[in-house]
Amino acid sequence: MKNQIKTFFKENPGSSFKSKEIAKRLKIKDEQSYHQLKSDLHQLESEQFLSRNGKRYKLYSMPESNILIGFFNLNDGGYGFVTPKNSKTGDIFIAARNINSAFHGDKVEVVLFAKQKGKNLEGQITKVIERKRKEIVGQLKKSRSFYFVTPDDPKIHRDIYVDEKSLKESKTGDKVAVGNISWEDRMQNPVGEVVEVIGKEGTLHTEVTSIAREFGIAFLFNEKTNAEAETINLEIDEKEIGKRIDFRSKNVFTIDPVDAKDFDDALSIEKLENGNYKVGVHIADVSHYVKAGSSIDKEASGRGNSVYLVGKAIPMLPEKLSSNICSLVPSEDRLTFSVIFEMTGKGETVNHQIARTIINSKRRFTYEEAQKVIESGEGDFSDEVNLLNELAKHLRSKRMKTGSFEFFSPEVEFQLDESGHPSNILKKEMKESNMLVEEFMLLANKTIAERIFSRGNIPFVYRVHDFPDEEKITEFTRFVKSLGYSFNPKGGKAATQFNQLMQQVKGTEEESVISELAVRSMAKAIYSTKNIGHYGLGFKNYTHFTSPIRRYADLLVHRVLDKTLISKSGRNYSLDQLTKICEHISATERTAMEAERRSVKLKKIQFLQNKLGEEFHAVISGVVNYGIFVELTDILAEGLIRARDLEGDFYVLDEKKYSLIGKRTKKQFRLGDKITVKLVRVDLENLELDFITSNSKI
Repeated sequence: MKNQIKTFFKENPGSSFKSKEIAKRLKIKDEQSYHQLKSDLHQLESEQFLSRNGKRYKLYSMPESNILIGFFNLNDGGYGFVTPKNSKTGDIFIAARNINSAFHGDKVEVVLFAKQKGKNLEGQITKVIERKRKEIVGQLKKSRSFYFVTPDDPKIHRDIYVDEKSLKESKTGDKVAVGNISWEDRMQNPVGEVVEVIGKEGTLHTEVTSIAREFGIAFLFNEKTNAEAETINLEIDEKEIGKRIDFRSKNVFTIDPVDAKDFDDALSIEKLENGNYKVGVHIADVSHYVKAGSSIDKEASGRGNSVYLVGKAIPMLPEKLSSNICSLVPSEDRLTFSVIFEMTGKGETVNHQIARTIINSKRRFTYEEAQKVIESGEGDFSDEVNLLNELAKHLRSKRMKTGSFEFFSPEVEFQLDESGHPSNILKKEMKESNMLVEEFMLLANKTIAERIFSRGNIPFVYRVHDFPDEEKITEFTRFVKSLGYSFNPKGGKAATQFNQLMQQVKGTEEESVISELAVRSMAKAIYSTKNIGHYGLGFKNYTHFTSPIRRYADLLVHRVLDKTLISKSGRNYSLDQLTKICEHISATERTAMEAERRSVKLKKIQFLQNKLGEEFHAVISGVVNYGIFVELTDILAEGLIRARDLEGDFYVLDEKKYSLIGKRTKKQFRLGDKITVKLVRVDLENLELDFITSNSKI
């Protein structure tokens, strides 16, 4: 009877009926069946399948205010959140039972439940509007008579069944890409077919290709782009040189990481007769070679940025551009777009010029080589390097005083063997040579943005950073004070308070955790045509101009600059065009960051594969009801100590104290605490590490 009623109303959406009319339509004549009909109608109303107005029933329709569109984020605990699109509503909690057939990252429709006092908004996913991934990468496996793929991404929480007829010559154990995925019923697994065999598990090529495919990152350039790149002339036309300021006789040099493959930026400095300095920030003039609307441009726009996986870079531009004619390699003439500053010895800008130039780099420094020159005062171009460093220190000091934050999230670098396996992991050190380059890049970016903004309503690509959420700052404040650090974001300039805190924690084992939580408490920087300023840097105007080989935003900025200040010819981008591009490149940047994090996490776990039973110094980086997350202080790998493996007591989560506390002993495991741990499980497939406290028994 109930199913009959449901079918009837689905066939008559929008119409309302009295119970007697429904009985007549369903040919119900006896009294007992009619009573059952009325009972079922009442039940379907309570289940919100039907709604009633007086004596008339109709198919229930959820008020539009209760339906939101957003993006689903799956948590490690099996539940998730939907972040609404274009809504002031905060994140909506989705219990595991209400996820239905949504994958992490999908665009979904969510129906809100009635708000309960003291609880977050909660809802249920009712429809998947758009899948984030058209393909899912994983390892092909076989169980008895059927094949399935276990996704590489732990957040894709279901295996995907594959019909034997669609294996495409793949064999058990191969890394494959699965497409044409269908998943309608959460009680069953998704079904798909192999669209590409990526390769054998365990090789660097397979690993990099898999991550690229998983995140939808184009690995190879299309034929049209490659053909277009081949037509680019590597010889620089004399007429073009005549249009530019010539720096080829000047001492211009680059300072980059030791493993850098392309060189976007170079520096020069010379003393003027009036005692000031002429400082050149020279940036690869990619816009000279990549014309708007060309095949290379269209593909660069789609990619949005280069992606740097461990052991392999996936460039935004073909190699002939990124590693050849646009790269500021030593001893080669290169076309550049420069910001030329006249500065006092105290780092004050007296004047500046934005111009197209030509350079010939005299030296390629690594950060380590430049640092030796700074520390010893000797070596190639030691006068220039040390003068630039002194000016950079003045620029940095001024920036910090005027509201710039100083966050340094520790990172690692990998030493790989011939097979691409990590043989060693080292913490990166931020030294004066790094900061020297950073200060002049920040100054150039800021100057360009100020110059364009001062011209009025010119559509432009700004790099913006919004004010942080007050609740997150309050929570962060409570946490750092619980560790014994003094911090008051309202006791003067917020940036000053944050910078003083970071000085307090510098060099401590908990520095990484506090720095990471500080960054998380902030808004995310994005590209936008709306100039709201950059909160983290304390700049009213900021853009990205200094890395056009690896960021499409910078290439756009070069084009707008040319049309506005240099050639003053042709039509500029419209506001609508740039707004859409900003949304796209902000999204590709987030995707690249996720892919790069996955690559780093995989290499850390590979490095630890053969270290079972070894002990490590760690810091507690997260506390949940089922255990504590720990971060190893030397290699920054993160893993879990399960609550059940904490010996000697039953531990309960105390959210206010950021701790797991023993019921009987009152022993605490608190966020930020130092701890010695022993590695007991490495799960390469799910990218998981399990530890125990070093005094526990395995």
